[in-house]
Amino acid sequence: MSSHLIEIRDMYKVYAIGEEPVHALDGVSLYIDSGEFVAIMGSSGSGKSTMLNILGCLDTPTSGSYMLDGIQVAERTPAELAHIRNKELGFVFQNFNLLPRTSALENVELPDLYLGRLHAKERRKRAMMLLERVGLKGREMHTPSQLSGGQQQRVAIARALMNNPPVLFADEPTGNLDTKSSIEIMNLFTELSNEGITIVMVTHEDDIAAYAKRHVVMRDGKVMRDDLNDGGVRKSQEEVARLVKEALA
Repeated sequence: MSSHLIEIRDMYKVYAIGEEPVHALDGVSLYIDSGEFVAIMGSSGSGKSTMLNILGCLDTPTSGSYMLDGIQVAERTPAELAHIRNKELGFVFQNFNLLPRTSALENVELPDLYLGRLHAKERRKRAMMLLERVGLKGREMHTPSQLSGGQQQRVAIARALMNNPPVLFADEPTGNLDTKSSIEIMNLFTELSNEGITIVMVTHEDDIAAYAKRHVVMRDGKVMRDDLNDGGVRKSQEEVARLVKEALA
């Protein structure tokens, strides 16, 4: 059994586009331990989104091994992958993906409605606690249209945490936010990371990646650089930009 929370070995993802195969992932191996805050970076077409989709059990590799929390997931059926997603993973997306006519509280409750783990009163209590945790106490009954972009993303983070997953995936989580809201959301991610939650985030923004404790830079389906910050100290925006530039040169 793997000692890593996430472990992929020699992974390929090949798409047939016309007569030429496209290697979205080209023999990638990557290990992520519990509690890490990892930013996956790279230009468009680098493979970072494909990587996140496979790590999040939203897609399957052409070949290779993927162990998630001791579970071999690379060859699971779609139904099995859906169960793993609901039970083991939390997701935060750029566009929030909230139900528009549903309150913040009900949006947060949704993952457990699918999983059916808690009784109704317990589910409501946990959703209320999570909304308070992300700074939205008093706004539980607001619909997404009554919330700012930053507040909607906080609802999405609370929803992602509903089933207490061992890992949280974030896909460009500040892509639709202004600077102030982006800083607030990244500070929240930092707090969650400090509490021991594993976070894997895709971003193309150097200043957002600078919040992560580890940076994985991809190019042409390969990992070009994998840096762990010394002592867990966050790199500056300028340092992250320099490392990305070097990796993609």
